[in-house]
Amino acid sequence: MRSDFSNAIVFHEHGGAEVLKWERTALPPPGRGELQLRHTAIGVNFIDIYDRSGLYPRALPETPGREAAGVVTALGPGVRGFKPGQRVAYVQAAPGAYTERRNIAAAHVVGLPRGITDEQAAALMLKGLTAEYLLRRTHQVRRGEYLLIHAAAGGVGSLLTQWARLLGARVMGIVGTEAKLAMAKRQGCHQVFLAGRDDIVEGVRRYTRGHMADVVYDSVGKDTFIESLDCLRPRGLMVSFGNASGAPPAIAPLELARRGSLFLTRPSLFDYIATRESLEAAARAMFALVKARKLRVHIGQRYALADAAQAHSDLEARRTTGASVLIPASAPGSSDAED
Repeated sequence: MRSDFSNAIVFHEHGGAEVLKWERTALPPPGRGELQLRHTAIGVNFIDIYDRSGLYPRALPETPGREAAGVVTALGPGVRGFKPGQRVAYVQAAPGAYTERRNIAAAHVVGLPRGITDEQAAALMLKGLTAEYLLRRTHQVRRGEYLLIHAAAGGVGSLLTQWARLLGARVMGIVGTEAKLAMAKRQGCHQVFLAGRDDIVEGVRRYTRGHMADVVYDSVGKDTFIESLDCLRPRGLMVSFGNASGAPPAIAPLELARRGSLFLTRPSLFDYIATRESLEAAARAMFALVKARKLRVHIGQRYALADAAQAHSDLEARRTTGASVLIPASAPGSSDAED
């Protein structure tokens, strides 16, 4: 069978948002074990910026994007459990989501249940599954624990905050602007600090009455790493899961001992959903909370797929709240129709 074509965002060199170009790309028939999808909504994440900038170097040219929702249009040989017309979503370690249509391994795809919209799914597959593993598996959050969450009004941060509250944690958040203070409180933070204005370490000490944080979830990286360590109680856990300000500095193990025998982990979602069983179990847990309206998905920004460069600029400048999604021109709009 001959190849078809799809419009996509492509970059041919690493750099700023201006390297993202709108191009027509070849789309072959789906191979063995693959589905062909027509995207309806695509998630935007900091990892897309890391790829584009060269922090995570990629072979070029490359199409960014790790998560999306869409409709199955064709099945490759050997695919079972899916059908044309079915609503699905996915997240995967390799980029390639910023496109109108694509082929993807069926192993990374889950069906969407009734009551979950395409836009919600596109905003959840990376960010929501990240919140799931951070709170339930990297550390099993217990009632009454003090958690400190960076970027608490962001896509992952807002989900972490809500889910942590459901688990009974006492949640402290850090935000970057005055406007995000109120939003972080609405999402469930008991206490919110403003970066650049508040003394975070002293604020944590006062709020916890000297206990300090049991766990810090830090997605910012270089600018906050040492301060995050200083917010922990003895034998507390530092979870460094992002690099929004750049890669964290190298640290000598003795620094952890000096601060009270701290634990440090740098987890990745893809190690936590490496099997089909773990992916499906995590997605079920996440979708169940959204359907029960216990977990709200705040989509703060929507952009046309062709305007991906603007989405990247806004995210890098921290002008966004909640999740951002790209909408292909061909998408008919989100639907919560049954599979």
